[in-house]
Amino acid sequence: MKKEMSQIALGTWAWGAGAAGGDQVFGNSTDIDTLRPVFDTAMLHGLNLWDTATAYGMGASEDILGTFAKTVRRDEIFLSTKFTPQIAQMYDNSVEKMADASLKRLGTDYIDVYWIHNPMDVERWTPGLIPLLKSGKIRQVGVSNHNIEEIKRANEILKAAGDYRISAVQNHFSLLYRSSEKGGVLDYCKENGIKFWAYMVLEQGALSGKYSKENPLPAESARGRKYNPVLDKLQALTDAMKEIGSRYGISCSQVGLAWALTKGTNPIIGATKERHVVEVAGAADIRLTAEEVTRLETLADATGVDTRGEWEHTME
Repeated sequence: MKKEMSQIALGTWAWGAGAAGGDQVFGNSTDIDTLRPVFDTAMLHGLNLWDTATAYGMGASEDILGTFAKTVRRDEIFLSTKFTPQIAQMYDNSVEKMADASLKRLGTDYIDVYWIHNPMDVERWTPGLIPLLKSGKIRQVGVSNHNIEEIKRANEILKAAGDYRISAVQNHFSLLYRSSEKGGVLDYCKENGIKFWAYMVLEQGALSGKYSKENPLPAESARGRKYNPVLDKLQALTDAMKEIGSRYGISCSQVGLAWALTKGTNPIIGATKERHVVEVAGAADIRLTAEEVTRLETLADATGVDTRGEWEHTME
């Protein structure tokens, strides 16, 4: 019998190197040897949901995760990966061919949750999921970076082909970027039994409380170029997160995670070190008060910082 899926997913965007990989985006240097303890520690803590994508290092992240996934029983782990329209030409513009390549790299015969990575063309790409569902190569379907109308249309396409539906939505959602809430996506998901997976909850480390103007993110990385210029504007917010954390005996990062859990989401937290996993496990059961949530969101709004990615469109 399949184990229960953990509410928190561990993200592997920073795993491996190459185009859109950990070295270029995060300024990290990771490999199988450094990441194996991360995987093993997570599984020991019951964190069995792993999120990746073909686009992360152009398969490098999937390769590493697949190497580790083979060391546990398939019913103990949940694998989530994505079809990315922007690189579809590398797979003859075929959703199935990209999925098949992911299956091979992950070393499995099915994917638990398979996503359309962005709404580049809902009408064109969504139907490509249907043969994969019928064959059992994918168990559930998700859409990422979609607004309400795009989610509804994807659902219509799936339902027209049989008893299929969107099971999950994965959008950028953090204290600094709540467009999915303001645009009604969170409420829509709750009303329709759709799980909302929140990515970039800690804004690639900018909300971890570890970085400041004096101690910036790696300057040569994409995240350094994006967040270093605004770290001073985040100080009041991260100070408040640390203060709230002291009441619970948790870190600034864990407060950010607890906020996302309190909002009813399934947070995706990037993990490249064992301590990241231990932090995630330590915050899994913590929920903030309504007053704490309001205080943090008010301070976040006051920063005036917009962290929407270049790949995203607004949900409002």
